[in-house]
Amino acid sequence: MNYIENLLQGQKVEWKTLGELVETITAPLKVKKEKYQVIGKIPIIDQGEKFIAGYIDEGEFLEESEYIIFGDHSEHIKYVDFAFVQGADGLKILKAKKDFSKYLYYAFQNFYRKEGNYKRHWSSAKDTEIPIHPLEVQQEIANILDTFTTLEAELDCRKRQYHHYRDTLLTFGDDVEWKTLGEVGEFIRGTGLQKKDFTETGVPAIHYGQIYTKYGNSVTETISFVSEELAKKLRKASKNDLVIAGVSENVEDVCKCLVWKGNEDVCVSGDTFIFKHNQNADYIGHLLRTNDFFNYKKKYAIGAKVTRLRAGKLKEYKIPLPPLEEQKRIVNILDKFDTLTNSITEGLPKEIELRRKQYEYYREQLLMFNYQ
Repeated sequence: MNYIENLLQGQKVEWKTLGELVETITAPLKVKKEKYQVIGKIPIIDQGEKFIAGYIDEGEFLEESEYIIFGDHSEHIKYVDFAFVQGADGLKILKAKKDFSKYLYYAFQNFYRKEGNYKRHWSSAKDTEIPIHPLEVQQEIANILDTFTTLEAELDCRKRQYHHYRDTLLTFGDDVEWKTLGEVGEFIRGTGLQKKDFTETGVPAIHYGQIYTKYGNSVTETISFVSEELAKKLRKASKNDLVIAGVSENVEDVCKCLVWKGNEDVCVSGDTFIFKHNQNADYIGHLLRTNDFFNYKKKYAIGAKVTRLRAGKLKEYKIPLPPLEEQKRIVNILDKFDTLTNSITEGLPKEIELRRKQYEYYREQLLMFNYQ
């Protein structure tokens, strides 16, 4: 008998609706979005995906306690155990009447079935049935699930630390030469390669959408090919050229890039840029993944459904150019960190995914029971 079975053996389970188990709290203050601050004294909780939406410096807040937060429109579920103010509308602030709050939070997450459309959902969400155990069992279940969420939070923190370290390594003052990308190299726009042109074998080819969905920072082989006849009509990247996605559905992915390291030229699609240069290719690639470049994209990207950064603006982005030997040293350091944080097979993503699967397994095992 495993630990979970031992914990739950012989327990009688009573099922109740969430609405029976919690009371709804009315916040004394609702902060409009235009009043949100990046830093401040009091955190703002709203129904958005971001856990803390912003801050304010003063206002009437809800006292520190244990709350379950439900986005009436967004269906996001949060657990809050500190003082906060409510942001905007559409928030249900819930407090457990007598059961263990963290247990109800996990159970609500597990048993609530999202509807996925934009309307008010609390009228149906409150009917979510929750299995009720003795308080000591509720607490033990919550403690087990807390262990996994804490581990995942630590892994995410390590990834953020790497990003900070990367940005620090790539921050320079006036002691190095600065040039625009347009001064450093040449941008060549890709031609009209479409996904329907792909073949199982032939000449290597990269479609812009694959840059941010299929590939990492550098590539030696492609997953797609085109016929030799079509390849003659297409523009190609050579070894150590950067291939940059010219469009995407969001700011984060627009201008994502990869370094082509294959021994033969690779065909690229329209809506990509080939960047030819005489610098360390991986160094340039790391610069285009910094927070500074992300902020540059946010400032100059255009489009709603399809996001673009015009070639002219891309050419104007200024980068620091230390000597090639220093570029190589920085790349060696960052490549090691990048493997730890981004490698699907050996780095943090693998570890995070493992923890997430363990968490989901234990949550289901602990909550999806039919013990009598």
